[in-house]
Amino acid sequence: MEDYALSFWIYMAVMSVFVGGAVKKILASHISSMPTLVAWLGAIVLVERLCALCMPAVLALGIFCAVCWFYTAWAAPAPALPVEGKAVFITGCDSGFGNATVKHLDAMGFQVFATVLDLEGEGARHLKSVCSPRVSLLQVDITQPQQIQQALLDTKAKLGMKGLWGLVNNAGLCVNFGDAELSLMSNYRGCMEVNFFGTVMVTKTFLPLLRQSKGRIITISSPSGEQPFPCLASYGASKAALNLFINTLRHELEPWGLKFSTILPSAFRTGQCRNTDYWEKQHKHLIQNLSPSLLEEYGEEYILETKDLFQNHAKTASEDLSPVVNTIVEALLSPQPSVRYYTGAGVRLMYFICSYFPVSISDKFLEKLFVKKKVMPRALRKQNGLGTLLSHSLNNNNNNNNINNNNNISKIE
Repeated sequence: MEDYALSFWIYMAVMSVFVGGAVKKILASHISSMPTLVAWLGAIVLVERLCALCMPAVLALGIFCAVCWFYTAWAAPAPALPVEGKAVFITGCDSGFGNATVKHLDAMGFQVFATVLDLEGEGARHLKSVCSPRVSLLQVDITQPQQIQQALLDTKAKLGMKGLWGLVNNAGLCVNFGDAELSLMSNYRGCMEVNFFGTVMVTKTFLPLLRQSKGRIITISSPSGEQPFPCLASYGASKAALNLFINTLRHELEPWGLKFSTILPSAFRTGQCRNTDYWEKQHKHLIQNLSPSLLEEYGEEYILETKDLFQNHAKTASEDLSPVVNTIVEALLSPQPSVRYYTGAGVRLMYFICSYFPVSISDKFLEKLFVKKKVMPRALRKQNGLGTLLSHSLNNNNNNNNINNNNNISKIE
């Protein structure tokens, strides 16, 4: 009897996790989920009845997984919508996801309107050289309302009577690395201007064209807009504001037939992340603009470690942008696109841990996943009596570096 009770509770624990996640995902998908929900409930009832007959929990779980696999394998996906006659407007195409998406959509036959900051820049020149005449490049800074309005006029002129099928809100900016207290107010304002206000302005400006075609609005967001990633407060806050705006629009514009999808990518190597000079300039700018009291409290070595951690994390990010590009295509052409897409390695695991595990565990997971800081702020080291020890260690490292540099100079001479 005790074995049965143990099996039952093991079964209940495992099933609660899997079923809770499945139902949450189904309800969040915002599609006609009745057949899927009925199938899941049927599988749950079946396994529950088997467990009631004292079946071992492991065997019951195996049968449940087999039923889920059978349903998934045999549920034929709906065919994708045709590409012919569809036009898409994409922001932030100088590099990264935007640049790669323009080339992919052009190869598929879409008519593409791509915004760049500089029509003579490297990214724009590359698109001109590899893309077909279906791609129209528009110089747009999304923080400038006049440029957005001009882009609307240019787009309307080329579309004629045809509506705009898709808007891909890709343009974004991450200008800081550092603790929330150390981040400059200019960083907070810069992120909000591009990631929130600029994207809101673009979306509102192009909504009439999208309502005309009952099209799609796809927004590239970030898990940092929903999870407290260390040292990303200004960027995460702007993405959190954007997520709420998009979700509100999704509810309000449902009667118009528009569909909204938000993409939450993992770490990918885009933009300036591979540029060493960029990180050095950001670090120097932060040091020069911090108040003397804050610089003394935290210490230059603490800020330097943060810069190095960000730079090293950027080097390990994936260079293959195809997962995000393919997700954008799916959101554009799926008859019933998902409201949320988790794209890239580790994102689903992170959301699973942050959704179902205690806060203490999820916080530790985020710290280990992103920036693994070892240097404590200077004021805390002094309180713990570690300031002198670290100072000696840093001095020894500097002396060793000087000796090595002198040796290298001698060898060169």
